[in-house]
Amino acid sequence: MTSPVTIVGAGLGGLTLARVLHLHDVPVTVYDADESARARTQGGQLDLHEHNGQRALALAGLTEEHRAIIHPGGGAQRVLDRHGTVLAEVPDDGSMARPEALRGDIRRILLESLPAGTVKWGKKLVAAIPLDAGRHELTFADGSTVVSEILVGAEGTWSRVRTLLSDEKPTYAGMSYIDTYLHDVDDRHPDAAKAVGDGAMYALVPGKGFLAHREAGNVIHTYVVLSRPVEWFADIDFADADATKTRIAAEFEGWAPALTALLTDADTTPVRRSIHRLPDRHRWARTPGVTLLGDAAHVTLPGGEGANIAMLDGAELGEAIAAHPGDPEAAFHAYEEVMFARSEAEAVAARETIDLIFGAGAPHGLVDLFNGTDQDGD
Repeated sequence: MTSPVTIVGAGLGGLTLARVLHLHDVPVTVYDADESARARTQGGQLDLHEHNGQRALALAGLTEEHRAIIHPGGGAQRVLDRHGTVLAEVPDDGSMARPEALRGDIRRILLESLPAGTVKWGKKLVAAIPLDAGRHELTFADGSTVVSEILVGAEGTWSRVRTLLSDEKPTYAGMSYIDTYLHDVDDRHPDAAKAVGDGAMYALVPGKGFLAHREAGNVIHTYVVLSRPVEWFADIDFADADATKTRIAAEFEGWAPALTALLTDADTTPVRRSIHRLPDRHRWARTPGVTLLGDAAHVTLPGGEGANIAMLDGAELGEAIAAHPGDPEAAFHAYEEVMFARSEAEAVAARETIDLIFGAGAPHGLVDLFNGTDQDGD
């Protein structure tokens, strides 16, 4: 079987690429390891920014669909100290600069915009072998194979397609997020709901803290952040929810109960998400027939732009392929030249953001930012 454009990974970046190609009548097939579109949660709320994520959806012709899934009020932000006192607060101004929507809903509108059968589920890539003339043979865990004419790796941090282009492997960034949810928060968790407010809440000290977000459906989604070596987590059995909550909560002794409840009262088993990164300046030599987008190309620290630039990668790559019919190398060259520069700049900015949020000055750097001053008070 031969597919003209083959995308590995049905995340936001890969689906944006597929949608833009579809609009330009370029045949495309997407292969994803999940058994179905609903096989797992897609994460929490995501603010799409005007210059990248929203621009990508505009190129995909999905602006109105995006506006229909926005969570009103979700753009509010506040900073709390460890005792629960509000240090700074920014209301949701109702603008379209950075509106919030559930990541799963954004993925859904992308999937619904594609012809039935575009995405092949249950296709975990296990091997990719170069053939000739830029073609590649892909082998999946179910034993099936496909030959690509144009191959795009969009399968995230641990991309197998990346090995065709680069020897770089993501390294642990020294921090992990512990993912928890509270449900029916107004009735069942009123103190936590009051602490978080209507949008995002940051309660931070150097190296640790709580990042929480009020989501649609009366839900609070929290990341408990710890800057610890990977070995520190080795003795924690994350399958034992109660033991995990007790161990992680011990790192926040003396914090306000409304904050620690985001972890200890969680309605879901805590899930550890280790943060990995590629070098800021991750690049590769032009290799016929294959390229990367999103985290497969440039996974960085979580500075707030990852999904946004993955979607813009997908949209711009789709435009480039459509603009160079029959000449994928010209399309890849044009795309990579822009993408490499952008991803390097975003990686540097992400490091600066993490330092602002979790560095030695936490939470005062973020407070100054919310209050419209720099860290020198100017």
